[in-house]
This record gives sequence, C-alpha cells and structure tokens, in this order.
Amino acid sequence: MARPAAGLSESTSSEQAPTGDASAADLAAGLNVAADVKQAVGSWIIWLRDERRVAALTLEAYYRDLTDFLAFTAQHLGNPPSLAELAALAKADFRAWMAARARRQLQATSTARALSAIKSFYRHAIKRGLIAETGITALRTPKLPRSLPKPLNAGEALEAVAAVGDDAREDWIGKRDIAVLTLLYGCGLRISEALGLRRGDIPAGGTAMPLLRITGKGNKTRMVPLLPVVIEAIQAYLAVCPFKSEAQDPLFYGARGGPLQPRLIQGAMQHLRARLGLPETATPHALRHSFATHLLAGGGDLRAIQELLGHASLSTTQRYTEVDAAQLMAVYNAAHPRAGK
Repeated sequence: MARPAAGLSESTSSEQAPTGDASAADLAAGLNVAADVKQAVGSWIIWLRDERRVAALTLEAYYRDLTDFLAFTAQHLGNPPSLAELAALAKADFRAWMAARARRQLQATSTARALSAIKSFYRHAIKRGLIAETGITALRTPKLPRSLPKPLNAGEALEAVAAVGDDAREDWIGKRDIAVLTLLYGCGLRISEALGLRRGDIPAGGTAMPLLRITGKGNKTRMVPLLPVVIEAIQAYLAVCPFKSEAQDPLFYGARGGPLQPRLIQGAMQHLRARLGLPETATPHALRHSFATHLLAGGGDLRAIQELLGHASLSTTQRYTEVDAAQLMAVYNAAHPRAGK
C-alpha cells in the first residue's frame, strides 16, 4: 500500500487504510502467499482495526511492513509461503530478512516497527490456533540509537504558523492550514489527533479556558486547554469553510469535501521549509515537540506536560528535559568566555 507523496495537489485522491471487512479481504487477496495466509492476514487486519482500534496510519504501516516481509519470504523460500512454512521459519530466516533490510539501507527504527508488525501477526495467528509458538516471539528488536525530539525554536514555530496560509490557492484553505498548525503548536496534538477531530468536539464559547477532549494512542482520552489564539484560528477557518457540517462531521476538510489527509499538511510544511529556510526536521510533529519543549523551558511541570501530551510513561516526557539541557549547553558553549578553555 504505497503512501502518497507529500505535496500532491488537494484534488489528488489518496489511498486509505482498510475500513471494512471486504477491503481487508481484498488486500489479503493480492498477496503472493498461500490461501491460508491470505485468510490469516485478513483476520489480522480486522482484529487490528476493530478490536485493537489502532490508528488508520498505524494500520497502513503495519500492513505495508507485513507485506514486505511476506514478499521477502516468498523469494527466500522460492514459493508463496503457507502458514505451516511461516511457522517453520527459524531465527536465522528472520535475521536474513533484517539483513536484507539493512542492505536496502532502511533505518533501524523502521525495521524495529516492521518486526513489531510481524510479531503482532504471528501472535494473532497463534492466539487463533492457526500456528504453534515460533521463534519470532523471542526475537530481539534491533538496538535503536537514542534520539532526542527535534523542536523548532519559538520564532521558527510562530513564523511557520503565521506563514502557512500565504501560498494557499483559496482563502479558506489558508485559514484551515493555520488552524491545524495552531492546534499542533498551541495544544501539542499529534497530526492524526488534530485531523481526527469532529465539528462537535470544539467546545462552545463562554468559558475562560475551554477544554478539548482528545482521543489519542491506545484509545486513551485526555483533556487539553484551548488557548484563545487556537479558538480564534478555528473560528476564522469555520467562518469561511465552504462545507457546512454537523457535530459528527469532520472539523477539517480537503478541497473536495472529504476529510483532510495528513499528507497535505506534511506537504505544506515541506513548502515552508524551503520558503522560510527551516531545518529538515520542521515537520508537523516537530510542532508538538516545540509545544512541550517551550512549556518546559518556561517552567512547566513535567507531570502536567505528560498529561497534556498523553504520554503513558513519564520517561517519554523526560526526553524534553534533555533537549532543554542540550540547548542550554549550546548557548553556553557559544557565548561563555570560558567555554572553549
């Protein structure tokens, strides 16, 4: 399932993750595998979507990772694999797959996610009694380099939000993009969370600081304060949006009236990088990182920031303290007269 390239026009249709039993079966039917594997893949897709309720983008990535593994296995074995053959794979076979990915210069983080997807498929098949326990469940994830979030500085973040609507071909699209980026930076939302909002999710005015209920990873909900600047950006967009919606309809629309797709906001950020000279790390998700880092630098409580971001573990939020410390050291090394001595 190929991901559409960022920066395509809004009139271009995009492929989406499966949303029905038939589409899951159709996806599995196109695989170069035995019939019992096709049935198992279809069952796995439905389980991820309906029982695990994974995000659409996660489902798409997991499906892509599994099909990549199955294609390698068909070539590795010399025939379309059956469930029995998948169950008989040894650790050496999985290591051969990881080595093949390394030769393709795929990042370790990508292979770690792919291995997680494959383990998920195997565990589902084991739980359904389709195969017996296999060596993959004990296979270790590749060691990943510890990376820090890469936020924009305050000036870059504010400039990106202000400028994103300048090149829009219609006024309402410009105001829409401003509203989306304002949500990401002003509320610390993930792009999937912002674009998953419904019209009825936006609280009515009248309170000093209204709260927005967000459903994030793992179907967990959290309450996020809506700053006045965020409310103003959303209201400015709604005032000119040509698609009038009910409470259950999407908050953000694409040019043709369908739900706004993440690739369009990613494409807008790509144009901003070139126009404003922003770093390559300036992505929609970098605005979420910026939200957390700037709150922390301003004296925000780490536990409160954890709640606002929807992190299950405080250790995930603590990465932002390392970013703040790294920035302080950079300033020290650049400015202190004793830094280089």
